[in-house]
Amino acid sequence: MRETQLLKSAVSEYKCIVPSPRRKRARPLSTEHLVRKLCRTHDWTNNGACTIVSLANNYGTFMLRNALALAIALGKEDGELGF
Repeated sequence: MRETQLLKSAVSEYKCIVPSPRRKRARPLSTEHLVRKLCRTHDWTNNGACTIVSLANNYGTFMLRNALALAIALGKEDGELGF
């Protein structure tokens, strides 16, 4: 249950910094702009922000949802890359 609450909280926080995909005139954020916002408003390092933006863009929710489920099942709070 804890992971579900943490995920909902993170989704809510990140939705505040990206334009809604439902808005017809909303321009997507550039990768660089999104990285700067994550660093400034969510205390990510530049490397960490670049990595999560890359993961989101390259893998999307299907793959990452399954990776998240597996990481939870394995008890991997932090990965081996040191983020």
